[in-house]
Amino acid sequence: MEILLSTISSPTAQVNFLGEKNIEYRIKTVVFSIFFSLSSMFSFSQEKPADTTKVNQLDEVLVSGVRAGKKNPVTFTNVTKDEIAPRNLGQDIPVLLNYLPSVVTTTDAGNGVGYTYMRVRGADGSRINVTLNGIPFNDSESQGTYFVDLPDFASSLESIQLQRGVGTSTNGAGAFGASLNMQTKSFQEKAYAEISNSGGSFGTRKHTLAFGTGLHDNLEINGRISQIASDGYIDRAFTKMFGYFFNINYIKKSTSLKFLAFGGSEKTYQAWNGLEDPYLLEHDPTFNSVGMYTDENGNTKFYDNETDNYWQHHFQLHWSEKWSEKWTSNVALHYTLGKGYYEQYREDATLADYNLPNFEGNSTADLVRQKWLDNDFFGTTFSLNYKTNKTDILFGGAANRYLGKHFGTVKWTQFYVPASNHYYDNYGNKDDVNFYAKASQTFGKVNFFADMQCRMVFYQATSEVFGSIDDTFRFFNPKVGANYQLNSKNAIYAYAGIANKEPRRDDYENGSIKPERLFDYELGWKYKSEKLTVNTNAFYMQYKNQLVMTGALNDVGSPIFTNSGHSFRYGLEVESVIKLINKLTFQPNITLSQNKNKDFYFQRDGVLQNLGNTNIAFSPDIIFGNATTYSPIKNLNITFLNKFVGKQFMGNIDSQKSILKAYNVHDLSVTYLWNINKGLKSILFSGLINNIFDYRYESNGYFYTYDDDFTTPGVITTIEGAGYYPQAGINFLAGATLKF
Repeated sequence: MEILLSTISSPTAQVNFLGEKNIEYRIKTVVFSIFFSLSSMFSFSQEKPADTTKVNQLDEVLVSGVRAGKKNPVTFTNVTKDEIAPRNLGQDIPVLLNYLPSVVTTTDAGNGVGYTYMRVRGADGSRINVTLNGIPFNDSESQGTYFVDLPDFASSLESIQLQRGVGTSTNGAGAFGASLNMQTKSFQEKAYAEISNSGGSFGTRKHTLAFGTGLHDNLEINGRISQIASDGYIDRAFTKMFGYFFNINYIKKSTSLKFLAFGGSEKTYQAWNGLEDPYLLEHDPTFNSVGMYTDENGNTKFYDNETDNYWQHHFQLHWSEKWSEKWTSNVALHYTLGKGYYEQYREDATLADYNLPNFEGNSTADLVRQKWLDNDFFGTTFSLNYKTNKTDILFGGAANRYLGKHFGTVKWTQFYVPASNHYYDNYGNKDDVNFYAKASQTFGKVNFFADMQCRMVFYQATSEVFGSIDDTFRFFNPKVGANYQLNSKNAIYAYAGIANKEPRRDDYENGSIKPERLFDYELGWKYKSEKLTVNTNAFYMQYKNQLVMTGALNDVGSPIFTNSGHSFRYGLEVESVIKLINKLTFQPNITLSQNKNKDFYFQRDGVLQNLGNTNIAFSPDIIFGNATTYSPIKNLNITFLNKFVGKQFMGNIDSQKSILKAYNVHDLSVTYLWNINKGLKSILFSGLINNIFDYRYESNGYFYTYDDDFTTPGVITTIEGAGYYPQAGINFLAGATLKF
């Protein structure tokens, strides 16, 4: 969570923060930008719409800089909006992508709404590069991805590409496990309107209204507003979200201008404590200790506003130009405004720690604090593409700036309500500049690929823990590969790439400040026929100073990382589409892997030990997914989904107490499209039963150790402990989408 990454700094710290401008000024700036953009669009003369084929090509220019093509020797999976739609009933994007190869997902609330996370090849969200139309989405300081800040964004997507491994050069944080590029909806030639409503278990409901004007005199406008709410499977883990998406397309001959405004707000009761007590796991798995306190009479109570509150608004302006049959370009400007806080009840807090006076001799008190994050992210991305049948050359890059302000306030104490105060103030400013050149050349049946990127990062920040920092990183990230088309059905490819990545803000606080380096090697075979498609990929990923999760959490529920020295991941991924008979389709995928730290050192019982090669935390050896779809009649699809995730260690020392057990979950999805074409064009009925066999499992957890000499004074004993996040048993969602 963004606001959980705030760290206490000296209240006297000097803050060099351009974001001191007030919210009113920022809103005025955005409104002016919108007005200027619209005025520019309408200033063109009115002509007939451009050829739709050219328009579609221009739309692809938005993401061509960060996506891989079918001839590129890169491991990737594409997902279309039609594949997302059947299960888009309120759950977040990671859950919708759960059945892709090497993907593992989890959710705090237990039912896929609110804070959800994904890992790819064992890499968590802070190591997965995410872009929206080529614009970076990862938080600049934490490098995490918070899809809760984009409520119902799946309803506004055209397509998604998930690249595994280093992949192609992209904008923003380095891809150390995968990169996820999302492209928003294109223009629609004809006017439309959609009303979508769904609901289900745990009080989950989603309401969406979408519209499009159709293309008239070169102009098309479309938009969406959404509301999602859920009580959550875990006690009090409710979520309330509002989302919006607004898109103006102006198309003239070979020119495309797109203005987008999207974002929303979320209020989420936290559930990141997990459960450590075996009795609760067995008999009361929904128990949530977040917000728990003891009142003055000794009664256990729960603070009703232990919530995360965040607002995020994105603005993008894209200009795509097709200069000739061979040359195209794209320039984008973007601005993201984010602001929010986490509210927390603290028992017996020391008042001096919050710059508050004692009360009648009392130096401690129960209090309610808020930890704030106020940030601005803005910049530009650009690309120039030369493309023929055999040659594809792309030049591109980005220059982005992040200005983040962290501060904390006390809202209430048991003795008095304090005047407005900041008990800490710090900042984090980051500039990120990159340039890349990509070339793809075909000679007969062989396509050669080369990709060179230079990236520079300038980071300034203050914190009470690390004081102040002013670091500069310069990275060179080359990639090369070749794809050989054996015949019309078979192709093989080989790839090698290097990625570098700077530490996160929390890593500085934990003392893990070394930048990371990854050498990625991929070897693949692709087979495609009328009834069978198979993509097989072998990978070897060698790391230097990889930041691996220790399994432990900090005091605000965020994972703690440590530099591992040398480590590696290798494995085999297979995904396929099988259509052996009419009306029945199988889509199985499997990942078999080994994920190891080399010569991992750990201090146990007061002695530093070399544990040899140990398993990397949260990296299962086997991940299996499958979707079996049966279509007994036209427009009716019944899909049986299966996800198996093997045993994981939640720490890096191979402790038996750190094991997260394997789990195997099945879902059932049913959709029926009723075509009417009388004013009301159609109704899409959707139903989803999650965990249809009511399997009890935990998809995530944490592991911690500490040294203790209480039992035998003078003799240090390492104590180990673990907690788990239970997920919901059988539950359902159902909805209908009316299209006009």
